[in-house]
Amino acid sequence: MKTHALTALQVIGVRYRGSKPAEGDERALDAYAASGVYSTAGVPVTISEPQMPEAQRSDDEPSNLGWICRAIADDVAAARTIGRAPLIVGGDCTHAVGVIAGLQRSCGPHTRIGLVWFDAHGDYNTPCTTLSGMLGGMPVAVCAGLALPQWRDLAGMTAPLPTDRILLVDGRNLDPPEEQLIRATETAIVDLNDFAGPLAALATTCDLLYLHVDSDILDAALVPNHATREPHGPGLTDVSVAIEAVMATGKVGAFAVVSVYGAGPGSAISVASGTALIRAGLEAWARYGMI
Repeated sequence: MKTHALTALQVIGVRYRGSKPAEGDERALDAYAASGVYSTAGVPVTISEPQMPEAQRSDDEPSNLGWICRAIADDVAAARTIGRAPLIVGGDCTHAVGVIAGLQRSCGPHTRIGLVWFDAHGDYNTPCTTLSGMLGGMPVAVCAGLALPQWRDLAGMTAPLPTDRILLVDGRNLDPPEEQLIRATETAIVDLNDFAGPLAALATTCDLLYLHVDSDILDAALVPNHATREPHGPGLTDVSVAIEAVMATGKVGAFAVVSVYGAGPGSAISVASGTALIRAGLEAWARYGMI
């Protein structure tokens, strides 16, 4: 299913760390706006910042994540409904559940949505496999229906993603139980420099793709203050080329660059890296039609 071109950009700035408001510009949103990077696509730009409904906050953090993800889903769905391409910036990987929920709501129950996950980690843990207990290591498993249904349900996901519509790119640091779980599903783990075939196969079976980029896919030197930075990663050129390959499918319906730490020692390097990733994605998204 080829969708019509979107003619404007909706920047959805997530000024949160999980469900908690981020302090100052620690999510780099002000730095991005000041850089002018959003004009890269050459289309009109609107910026929104979804808010956690504080009246719903509880002691159950997965439920809180569901509520902030619902707010993100509202913005994603509203953007696509009026012909705007959703770019999600700031925030972290937990917010991907909201992006999927928004795509499902705006595109209808029969649209086959695929997830392309650029990350040094799989984020495929469940409460039963995690070694750290970090909820930030679980959103892909939540999207796949393998854990924490309250997070998914409150976000407004109408159905889990089939595991054969999830492509993990890089994932150079997987927890052993997490990798065992992934290998038991139809989710593919591929190398950044060798994913053309799996990407083509995914694009063939999906109507729409969500391209999610955690900045920790980059080598640790390029994101020095990232809480989960990993050594031995690719540089900006390699990741930008890979982003372009996903955009070239003509099926990217939402694009995110998350987990850029815009405050503290090393933040200038990390923000420059995040800005470069956004620019590469917007240039390619525009070049291939901004569907």
